Amino acid sequence: MVTITFDDAINNNNIDLYKEIFNGKRKNPNGCDIKATFFISHKYTNYSAVHETHRKGHEIAVHSITHNDDERFWSNATVDDWGKEMAGMRVIIEKFANITDNSVVGVRAPYLRVGGNNQFTMMEEQAFLYDSTITAPLSNPPLWPYTMYFRMPHRCHGNLQSCPTRSHAVWELVMNELDRREDPNNDEYLPGCAMVDSCSNILTGDQFYNFLNHNFDRHYDQNRAPLGLYFHAAWLKNNPEFLDAFLFWVDEILSNHNDVYFVTMTQVIQWIQNPRTVSEAKNFEPWREKCAVEGIPACWVPHSCKLTSKEVPGETINLQTCVRCPANYPWLNDPTGDGHY
Repeated sequence: MVTITFDDAINNNNIDLYKEIFNGKRKNPNGCDIKATFFISHKYTNYSAVHETHRKGHEIAVHSITHNDDERFWSNATVDDWGKEMAGMRVIIEKFANITDNSVVGVRAPYLRVGGNNQFTMMEEQAFLYDSTITAPLSNPPLWPYTMYFRMPHRCHGNLQSCPTRSHAVWELVMNELDRREDPNNDEYLPGCAMVDSCSNILTGDQFYNFLNHNFDRHYDQNRAPLGLYFHAAWLKNNPEFLDAFLFWVDEILSNHNDVYFVTMTQVIQWIQNPRTVSEAKNFEPWREKCAVEGIPACWVPHSCKLTSKEVPGETINLQTCVRCPANYPWLNDPTGDGHY
């Protein structure tokens, strides 16, 4: 299993990139389109594009409303703060991207700042299924996702991170660090990197291609733990060489392996809860959902709403959506934009 994720807003800066990667021609071994997971932050997001991304069968998850730049905020936020940011973001997504199937169940914190027990208490209270914020240090073999009922199977990794210390009924789709050494057999130890775009020594398409192959082999040849490739769209968009290498690699993996699936985070959990052999996987229902979606988008011309909010003073922000424009720009205390708070 390979999980591709993208963080932050979906808008005109990256819609074309996503269309190029998920063009309907890249198929998993069961004949369905490859799928990804999008952790969405609110500001500058085009909700008609989120609507369409979900219609195509990708997973939409939350990445907060404000994407607060103060990293300490996330480490110290209260249960209520986390609820407003994440459950509030789910309200916004469900309303303005018209997602009605209760499929928004994942959380990733901005800057990968784990919120300790407060974050996970909120997730239990608000019925989120999984978090994907915690990073595991580079290890062989890599880690499988785990539940928070028990102690984490690795140390709390990162500067001043606040990991949960109590039991929580939440899945953790742990972010395994990737090995970024050019020559893994001979190079001295280098710390890994969780987000692909933070692997600062990848400078050419060839290096990126070799990096993808080496990390794929680490997962595939050891314990088959899902390989997470976590991106920000700009990194691929601003480096066409990396995008070409990535797409070449994806196509090569799909053509050479009948046992590798590009799936969403929730689909990984569904397989762990109900494992299937390679031959059974082709007919595994959760992986066939929205198999290859055709048809027209929810709306060709979305409403473009120019909105203000007392909570974001002095700004007029555009909100694109297929549903009716709200009265105010949705924000922490007014996620529906009705002005009641």
